[in-house]
Amino acid sequence: MPYTQDIVDELNMLVRYNLETTQAGIKVHKHEAAPEIVAAVKRLYDKGLTTQEDGGYLTNMGHEAAEQAQMLLGLLHPAE
Repeated sequence: MPYTQDIVDELNMLVRYNLETTQAGIKVHKHEAAPEIVAAVKRLYDKGLTTQEDGGYLTNMGHEAAEQAQMLLGLLHPAE
Protein backbone atom coordinates (compact mmCIF):
# COMPACT_ATOMS: atom_id res chain seq x y z
CA MET A 1 0.00 0.00 0.00
CA PRO A 2 1.63 3.29 -1.04
CA TYR A 3 1.64 6.43 1.05
CA THR A 4 -1.36 8.67 0.48
CA GLN A 5 -1.01 12.45 0.44
CA ASP A 6 -2.72 12.54 3.84
CA ILE A 7 -0.05 10.26 5.31
CA VAL A 8 2.73 12.30 3.70
CA ASP A 9 1.25 15.47 5.23
CA GLU A 10 1.14 13.81 8.65
CA LEU A 11 4.73 12.58 8.32
CA ASN A 12 5.81 16.07 7.32
CA MET A 13 4.29 17.41 10.52
CA LEU A 14 5.88 14.70 12.68
CA VAL A 15 9.37 15.48 11.39
CA ARG A 16 8.96 19.10 12.52
CA TYR A 17 8.86 18.15 16.19
CA ASN A 18 12.03 18.63 18.21
CA LEU A 19 12.71 15.29 19.85
CA GLU A 20 15.50 16.69 22.02
CA THR A 21 12.94 18.00 24.53
CA THR A 22 9.40 17.29 25.62
CA GLN A 23 8.91 21.01 26.31
CA ALA A 24 8.71 22.04 22.63
CA GLY A 25 5.39 21.72 20.88
CA ILE A 26 3.88 22.95 17.64
CA LYS A 27 1.01 25.39 17.19
CA VAL A 28 -0.79 25.47 13.83
CA HIS A 29 -2.92 28.55 13.33
CA LYS A 30 -6.00 27.63 11.30
CA HIS A 31 -6.30 31.06 9.73
CA GLU A 32 -2.62 31.09 8.61
CA ALA A 33 -1.78 27.48 7.70
CA ALA A 34 -2.74 25.65 4.53
CA PRO A 35 -5.92 23.58 4.89
CA GLU A 36 -4.05 20.30 4.32
CA ILE A 37 -1.67 21.11 7.20
CA VAL A 38 -4.56 21.96 9.52
CA ALA A 39 -6.22 18.67 8.54
CA ALA A 40 -2.99 16.68 9.05
CA VAL A 41 -2.50 18.09 12.54
CA LYS A 42 -6.12 17.27 13.42
CA ARG A 43 -5.67 13.69 12.21
CA LEU A 44 -2.53 13.30 14.34
CA TYR A 45 -4.59 14.40 17.34
CA ASP A 46 -7.44 12.03 16.43
CA LYS A 47 -4.91 9.18 16.26
CA GLY A 48 -3.63 10.01 19.74
CA LEU A 49 -0.21 11.21 18.58
CA THR A 50 -0.52 14.81 19.81
CA THR A 51 -2.15 16.51 22.77
CA GLN A 52 -4.08 19.23 20.92
CA GLU A 53 -6.12 19.49 17.72
CA ASP A 54 -3.88 22.35 16.60
CA GLY A 55 -0.60 20.61 17.37
CA GLY A 56 0.46 20.76 20.98
CA TYR A 57 2.95 18.25 22.33
CA LEU A 58 3.66 14.70 21.27
CA THR A 59 2.12 11.91 23.30
CA ASN A 60 4.33 8.91 24.11
CA MET A 61 3.01 7.17 21.01
CA GLY A 62 3.48 10.38 19.01
CA HIS A 63 7.08 10.66 20.16
CA GLU A 64 7.73 7.13 18.94
CA ALA A 65 6.04 7.88 15.61
CA ALA A 66 8.05 11.09 15.20
CA GLU A 67 11.29 9.22 15.96
CA GLN A 68 10.47 6.66 13.28
CA ALA A 69 9.43 9.33 10.77
CA GLN A 70 12.62 11.30 11.37
CA MET A 71 14.74 8.17 11.11
CA LEU A 72 13.11 7.18 7.82
CA LEU A 73 13.58 10.69 6.44
CA GLY A 74 17.24 10.55 7.41
CA LEU A 75 17.69 7.22 5.61
CA LEU A 76 15.91 8.38 2.47
CA HIS A 77 17.43 11.86 2.40
CA PRO A 78 20.88 11.64 3.99
CA ALA A 79 22.73 14.86 4.81
CA GLU A 80 24.99 16.02 2.05
